[in-house]
Amino acid sequence: MKKLIIRWQRLLDNNKTCPRCRKTEKEIEKAYKKLKEVFSPIGIEVVLDKREMSMDVFKTNPLVSNQIWIMDKPIEEWLNANSGKSRCCDVCDDEECRTIELSGKTYESILEALIIKACLLAAADLISPKLLNVPRGTLKIF
Repeated sequence: MKKLIIRWQRLLDNNKTCPRCRKTEKEIEKAYKKLKEVFSPIGIEVVLDKREMSMDVFKTNPLVSNQIWIMDKPIEEWLNANSGKSRCCDVCDDEECRTIELSGKTYESILEALIIKACLLAAADLISPKLLNVPRGTLKIF
C-alpha cells in the first residue's frame, strides 16, 4: 500500500498552544478522517505525523510552527500559495507566526478544504493505473 504522509508541527508548551494551531489541529483531523476513508479503497494509506515544538525551538524560528508538509513538500507548494506572517498571541510570546496567503486571502489557521486540496494533488502523483487495478490499455487521454 502506498503512503500519503501529512506532517504537521506546532508549538506545544506546557500543554498549551495558540488558537491558530488549535484550529488547524481540528481542521487537519477532519481532513485526515475524510482522506483515509477516500484513499483506502484505492490502496493509499494516509498517515498523519503530528510534531510538537518546545518554546525554545519556537523562539529560534517561529515561522516553522503551524506548518504542514504533504509528501515532504510544504502545503504552500501544492497550493501555489505563499507563506506569510502576522502577530499571534500571548502563548507565542506575541511572535509573528506563520500564515498562508492564497488568492488574495490570508489564512491564520489552515482550513480542512486547503489540506484536502493539497492532498488530492499529492495523491495524483501516487496513483497509477496498476494501483487502481485498471486493465492495461483502458485509460485513454482524449
